[in-house]
Amino acid sequence: MANELDELTGPSMDAGNDVKVIAKQLPVTVGAGSKVFDVIWWFLPPVIGGVIWSIMKVKAKNYFQQLQQKLQHDASQIDNYLEQRVQILKNCAKLVDKAIDLDKDTFATVAAYRGGVDPKADAARVECANKLEEIGRSINLAFENYPELRAHQELADAMQQNSYLQREITAAREVYNDTVNTWNREIFSWPTKQIVAAKAGYTTRIPFAVDSATKEAARGDFF
Repeated sequence: MANELDELTGPSMDAGNDVKVIAKQLPVTVGAGSKVFDVIWWFLPPVIGGVIWSIMKVKAKNYFQQLQQKLQHDASQIDNYLEQRVQILKNCAKLVDKAIDLDKDTFATVAAYRGGVDPKADAARVECANKLEEIGRSINLAFENYPELRAHQELADAMQQNSYLQREITAAREVYNDTVNTWNREIFSWPTKQIVAAKAGYTTRIPFAVDSATKEAARGDFF
């Protein structure tokens, strides 16, 4: 049997395609068949079938609670690195002696983003990360435009720490997105997990994504 999607014979998209993250949460729902399936266990002989089914649902509920805790932990890791990067960029801005607009509430706001499973926190975290990206680009531009700054050891060290933290943020985002992917798959795992997720009112989560300015900068000429 041939592959449904064959990369060798096409058709291919020569023009390319700009992939974007869909900012939409899908609720978990079940149909009438699943509801009957949920109840019918108690009417099958012996009744112990219903007890086993209840235990399976309890395990599924516990699994989701543990997964939410992991989401919280992974989100907190991103926040920790963002918090450190705020301090590094503040120090860089002072050393460069450049008029860089850094929101005075950014540091406090980053700390407040720790919380984990609230979907609104994800959007706020992305907004903060994007703001730090803009600040970092401004400092990098000043750093490149004034060669004498490169000899400033303290600034050089700060820029190195900034690069390190950016890599750590990227890695932490990957870990977080992997957990989001696990959550989004598991809540639709029929029958036990999907039925439990539907009763709990769970929805899919939106993965971490870069802002449009960063994507546009990545398309630029570097050499």
